[in-house]
Amino acid sequence: MPIEMPKGVPFSVDTWSPCSKKKRHHFLTHAHKDHSTGISAHFSYPIYSTHLTKSLLLQHYPQLDESFFVGIEVGQSVVVNDPDGDFCVTAFDANHCPGAVMFLFEGNFGNILHTGDCRLTPECLQSLPEKYIGKKGKEPRCRLDYIFLDCTFGRFSQRMPSKHLAIRQVINCIWKHPDAPVVYLTCDLLGQEEILVNVSQTFGSKIYVDKMNNPEYFQALTLIVPEILSQDPSSRFQLFDGFPKLHERAKAKLAEARANFQPEPLIIRPSAQWYACEVEFSETESQRKQRFNEAVRDQFGVWHVCYSMHSSREELEWALQLLAPKRVVSTTPPCWAMELNYVKKHCFDTQLASDDPLWKLLDMNMEASTHVDLPVIGVGGCTVVEVPTHTSAEFQLSPVKISTSQKNFLNLSPPGKKPPVTLFGRARLGLESSSFLHEKKTILIEDEPPHIVTNKIEQGFSFREDAVIEVHCEKSLENKKDKDVEVQSVKSVEEETEVCKSASYSPIGSSKRLSDGLRKLYRSMNVPVPRPLPSLVELMNANKRARRRFEY
Repeated sequence: MPIEMPKGVPFSVDTWSPCSKKKRHHFLTHAHKDHSTGISAHFSYPIYSTHLTKSLLLQHYPQLDESFFVGIEVGQSVVVNDPDGDFCVTAFDANHCPGAVMFLFEGNFGNILHTGDCRLTPECLQSLPEKYIGKKGKEPRCRLDYIFLDCTFGRFSQRMPSKHLAIRQVINCIWKHPDAPVVYLTCDLLGQEEILVNVSQTFGSKIYVDKMNNPEYFQALTLIVPEILSQDPSSRFQLFDGFPKLHERAKAKLAEARANFQPEPLIIRPSAQWYACEVEFSETESQRKQRFNEAVRDQFGVWHVCYSMHSSREELEWALQLLAPKRVVSTTPPCWAMELNYVKKHCFDTQLASDDPLWKLLDMNMEASTHVDLPVIGVGGCTVVEVPTHTSAEFQLSPVKISTSQKNFLNLSPPGKKPPVTLFGRARLGLESSSFLHEKKTILIEDEPPHIVTNKIEQGFSFREDAVIEVHCEKSLENKKDKDVEVQSVKSVEEETEVCKSASYSPIGSSKRLSDGLRKLYRSMNVPVPRPLPSLVELMNANKRARRRFEY
């Protein structure tokens, strides 16, 4: 599913929810249902889309009014008036499905390219403004601040054939089976119409679509390519709805032909899913999947052709090298941009200045820290931003590492909700920094969770009854929040007598030596003062007295 845009931009792209409805402008890249889910309940004027996308969408959502849409076609630029500053948006061909576009946003929030779903090719990128395209290994004159990128096949490392080559494979497969009385084309709605057009033109025959059983297909094709449609069920070429259970339906068609002693029909499935996603059935079939230069038949009799409407990993890497964006965000699925080599190499370990567009994108005011440069650990799809943002849960940029002093200066670090775990149990005082001195050596532990501190204490020191901890409370005891507990020294029992005169101690393992100051500290926190532990001598004497009573 598409992701929500952050609060710092006044528009949404392909999302229709209570959150996106608060945006002042809405953009729809194409008419696939996963990008228009919720539009009937959360639509709001204006919705920018191409005319074909609008027409296809109104077929599925007749309750929408045409007046809600503002037209923007491929190559067209529109200046959008907004209270936070006007911005320009330009539409470019996404090479995905009929009417699909990418949007380039340019405003005071930075330069953002939102690809929607796309199959990036040289033709797609060459249509972008020249200033955003690098040449001969050089960065572009103006780098994009962000690319919201379709990473559907970001993990698929195999080289996919182009759409043109995949269509040639479909046609060659048909030529190789001249005896097939019927050719069933299992094509997806919106995105594979070009296959149907080329087959119809190559063999001079129209394609039958069952209007009763497949009304959505018929309506869409009537709107896009009505010249190839046939209503004659005896046509050799027929649209085959293979969902659900494509393999079961294919086996049934082949079994029916054998039972009637007729030649088997030809069933062709153009898709990249079988190659990239579906579970491998056997070692032999796994080897077949490695062939991308011709149609491959599976064990159920279906011929597969690798036809993809999304970019492969190789194409994504190539496009990012050419555009050289500063940051990359995966739109679907989340997090996968982090696995791209370009992101790992160019979007990590950079400096995040106070005037960086990231702060505007996240709607964060950085005017108070005009001279602070913050190191960025990583930038990509779905990682965690340590500073609190106002973005939706689905949109997350790279983690920003900020020191404790910078957190306090920027007032970006909220206090923890749970009290820390200390040597006294779950104390009501904050344990933010501690210093442990042992044998005149100082070990500083900063900005670590309490349980890590406790583990380091147990590993680095051997606490016995002679170990002591001095507790200092720098603030008033009336303020029970945000107090610092500082463990200053650990001394041997030989030095204890002299130091006890000038400091208050709480011996671990023996509560008899609790000082008055530490008892007051416990009472101020409403914590019961520990009672002295009985000594071994007292326990033995009590045991002896009990025996004497029993003997008497």
